[in-house]
Amino acid sequence: MKLGRVIGTVVATEKTPHLDGVKFLIVQMLDKHQEPSGRPVVAADGVHMAGPGELVYVVGSREAAQAMPDPYVPVDHAIVGIVDQVSLQ
Repeated sequence: MKLGRVIGTVVATEKTPHLDGVKFLIVQMLDKHQEPSGRPVVAADGVHMAGPGELVYVVGSREAAQAMPDPYVPVDHAIVGIVDQVSLQ
């Protein structure tokens, strides 16, 4: 799992029927100091509640597809949680 911040939304006019109703969001991945790290990615919203500006947990690869209602969908990244608070020790 990695931390990311939702920075935008994506509208898909055509997608596989198994992804109907799933939002796609643009997520900027973050390092441990919550600074941008790498290029933004498009992630499926597995929690159905994430929105712009929120800090989220993101998974990739096979785990991303398993976070969807149908685990055999073509997604590379999925949001699996919304972060309430971060504390660095």
